[in-house]
This record gives sequence, C-alpha cells and structure tokens, in this order.
Amino acid sequence: MGRPPVDSEAVTVRMERELLRAIDDYRRQQDDLPSRPEVVRRVMAEWLGKQKHG
Repeated sequence: MGRPPVDSEAVTVRMERELLRAIDDYRRQQDDLPSRPEVVRRVMAEWLGKQKHG
C-alpha cells in the first residue's frame, strides 16, 4: 500500500522556527491545508516557473 511510486528523491532541510511558522501560516490560508512538504513543493514550482518566464 502507501503512495504510488513516483520518480522522486527525498530532500531533508533544516529551517528556523520563524520560517516554519510562516509556512504554517501560509498552509492555514489554503483551502486544502497542504502539508509542509507540499507547501514547499508548490512554492518552489511556482518560483521556478516564474524564473523560466522572466
């Protein structure tokens, strides 16, 4: 069981509590209350998309 296999790799990052509080505040503003890792994925994907399109 569990999640379906995907072509991915785990990334472990330490963050200061202030940054984690900001992530949690952002999470609570989202309709689907994403997990911390999902917030990081979404924000990074959005930021990287903006970098490509200048």
